[in-house]
Amino acid sequence: MTQLMMDTMPKHVAIIMDGNGRWAKQQGKRRTFGHKAGVESVRAAVRFARQNKIQALTLFAFSSENWRRPEEEVSVLMELFTFVLKSEVKKLHKNGVRLQVVGDLSRFDDKLVRLIEQAQLQTAQNNELVLNIAANYGGRWDIVHAAQQLAQKVASGELSAESIDESLFDQHTSLSQLPDLDLLIRTGGEQRISNFLLWQAAYAEFYFTDVLWPEFNEQEFQRAVLAFASRQRRFGQTGDQIEQPQSGNAC
Repeated sequence: MTQLMMDTMPKHVAIIMDGNGRWAKQQGKRRTFGHKAGVESVRAAVRFARQNKIQALTLFAFSSENWRRPEEEVSVLMELFTFVLKSEVKKLHKNGVRLQVVGDLSRFDDKLVRLIEQAQLQTAQNNELVLNIAANYGGRWDIVHAAQQLAQKVASGELSAESIDESLFDQHTSLSQLPDLDLLIRTGGEQRISNFLLWQAAYAEFYFTDVLWPEFNEQEFQRAVLAFASRQRRFGQTGDQIEQPQSGNAC
């Protein structure tokens, strides 16, 4: 990858991993087969992110709405989550990846919660890449949860309502310690963000691809990053303002 690409690499990328069920159907298999096949794409995404110095990668593994899916599929997803935690954490730790699971864990069984806590503790000091797995997560839940924490602090007299601003609110959201979200990728052809990172995506660039998640490899990730690098991020300014040389650098 060129130096220009490295200079424009997003610091924080999030991916909605969509299309496992449709991919399985194309293979004449059950939907659950697609979820298992998608694990290799997770490995590829983590490799790409780590090798290209992306600081944080957030993967939407299981939304708060996914409980509505068929019971068998939900059961397989929970089993797969447990399997991945047991089989992948040692490798993540060896490669300097810090694992964080974000979302409402109260609905998971105690055994799974213990595995999550152990994995997070084991990898807590790693700094090559922060890998966030969003599980039983919803963007609205994240905002409400932050608001509840702030309301409790106001009620206890720890802070005043007038002191709450965007920065303070952000500190109470799930990804508060990470760089702002730069790039949000969705595979599978849908063009919506499905209640994912609603607060964090305010200035993110969106990249939608028809590629189904089990076919999303490092080359597809690179295409998304190339598209990101070609965009002008203005953050409310005009294009002329962004392109204007800084006064200290003027010849």
